[in-house]
Amino acid sequence: MADNRKTFKIKSDSVGDVRIADEVVAIIAGLAATEVEGVSSMAGNITNEIVSRLGMKNLSKGIVVEVLDEEVKVDVAINIAYGFSIPEVSSKVQDKVKNAIENMTGLNVAVVNVRIASVDMESDS
Repeated sequence: MADNRKTFKIKSDSVGDVRIADEVVAIIAGLAATEVEGVSSMAGNITNEIVSRLGMKNLSKGIVVEVLDEEVKVDVAINIAYGFSIPEVSSKVQDKVKNAIENMTGLNVAVVNVRIASVDMESDS
């Protein structure tokens, strides 16, 4: 493969290799995190914010994925809705992201770090 994106090998046998792009793992993490009640949105850098304002949805916004010796480390940056417990929402995000990645990819998630980037005061939640 001539693709320059970082990938994770999850299977290798006589038929061939199965690889998952790190962007796919980040998208899984982002979707899982936004399903948690109290998460207003994913937080991102200025480039991600501009891209989203132009109407292009970046599903991996606010996610950094890296592999450490057959294990995956995930950093998630979220905006939390006002009125929700930060420790409770963070714990649910960690569980949901870990379970989603492990169930969908078979990769072992070593750690899920959650960073609260802001509190959304306009949330209807």
